[in-house]
Amino acid sequence: MSTPTNASEVEPGDVEHILRNTKLIALVGASANPARDSHEVMRFLQAKGYRVIPVNPGLAGKELNGEKVHASLRDIPEKIDMVDVFRNSEAAGPVADEAVEIGAKYVWMQLGVVNAEAAARARAAGLRIVMNRCPKIEMPRLGM
Repeated sequence: MSTPTNASEVEPGDVEHILRNTKLIALVGASANPARDSHEVMRFLQAKGYRVIPVNPGLAGKELNGEKVHASLRDIPEKIDMVDVFRNSEAAGPVADEAVEIGAKYVWMQLGVVNAEAAARARAAGLRIVMNRCPKIEMPRLGM
């Protein structure tokens, strides 16, 4: 597998591979506000058959869209396939490091979220990375 040369590039086929091989998603930066993109994307992914576990320390212990909210990725007792990052680019670094630590397979940074250093660390640990994209946009584009 070659390494993308541009920070927002992904390996050919990675977007579709990740979406087709993911069952359990941890959504970091989940919001209880239905007007927020993270809330809308969580509901979209759930409607597409994914299980989405919300992560937000301010809402930890509460329920959001039928799932218990966790304070961090480390608090989730199940094996996560994909970590979907709804945080700013700087905050995405520690989230990507935590994704490596818990053994996630993929890190997906949402639109506007790009952290090349974090992506390089995660790739070096064997994770596949997507940055500056949204699964709610990519799935229809791919006919999913």
